[in-house]
Amino acid sequence: MTMKKGPTKGSGGKHRNALRGKGPTPKAQDRTYHKAYKENKTAERRRASDPRIAARRRVARFTSDSDDLVIGRNAVLEALRVGVPSTQLYIASRIEHDDRTREIVKLAGMHGLNLLEADRLEMDRIARSSNHQGVILKAQPYQYSSLQKLVEHADKKNEAMQVADSEQARVSARPLFIALDGVTDPQNLGAVIRSAAAFGANGVILPERRSASVTAAAWKVSAGAAAHMPVARVVNLTKALESLQERGYYVVGLDGGGTSFVGETGFESDPLVVVLGSEGKGLSRLVRNTCDSIAGIPMSTLVESLNASVAAGISLYAVARARRTATSQD
Repeated sequence: MTMKKGPTKGSGGKHRNALRGKGPTPKAQDRTYHKAYKENKTAERRRASDPRIAARRRVARFTSDSDDLVIGRNAVLEALRVGVPSTQLYIASRIEHDDRTREIVKLAGMHGLNLLEADRLEMDRIARSSNHQGVILKAQPYQYSSLQKLVEHADKKNEAMQVADSEQARVSARPLFIALDGVTDPQNLGAVIRSAAAFGANGVILPERRSASVTAAAWKVSAGAAAHMPVARVVNLTKALESLQERGYYVVGLDGGGTSFVGETGFESDPLVVVLGSEGKGLSRLVRNTCDSIAGIPMSTLVESLNASVAAGISLYAVARARRTATSQD
């Protein structure tokens, strides 16, 4: 017996497609032909034309997470004096000018910044405080270097100086980096950058997490040295140190329980990385295990630890002194 193909009589298959649902009914304001849709569009246009809403949008753009704000007359003036890279300067309308604000406006014009005037309410929103003294500076995000570029530049400089007649010049040109493990204070970072520039280091290495960034505060403390001292950020500090060791670098970590004093490890005349930990916790376990040597700073028993920036200055000076001593002995 042959079976008839397709829908059979009485099965409902003939009109099955027409019986399928079309989903939930759209809301009234989503239907283009509905009165609620037109009212909603009118309300949106009215809100967009409100100057208070426009001011809030400008504030939101100005105070995004990537921005770095310098607030207050003294802070802004110092930032402009040391050349913190900036884009915009906000001045409160009807501000009472003094010598500081006049110099701020003058320096902003010399640096080619955009001068914007805002009312008191908008200034409070930008600063998220009323203690801005009528002046707010927007700094540019710092441009970090890659660790690979820093190492290649240091190695090229070292190779070029090996033909120099002076032994001291050849040893002083050996690559030197300083790495920070868990230093979260931007002012400490700025002081470390300043010390690194003073003692001829090739760069500063920072981990991306649990570390301070080169903000306007760090830039100010560095006294402009951040413009000349490159800073690299790495995902994993331990892996970065291991990659440098593979290239012939030695890693010396600073810790109170070291087996030798800084400047006396025997690695000072070689390509070197000095690693500093936080003031409270010191070096992390993995970073400590990666170091070729752990060195300490001789101190009085009255003091348990030193500020990271102070320890960096002492360590870099000890390395520079050890390199000079090595050349004089030869």
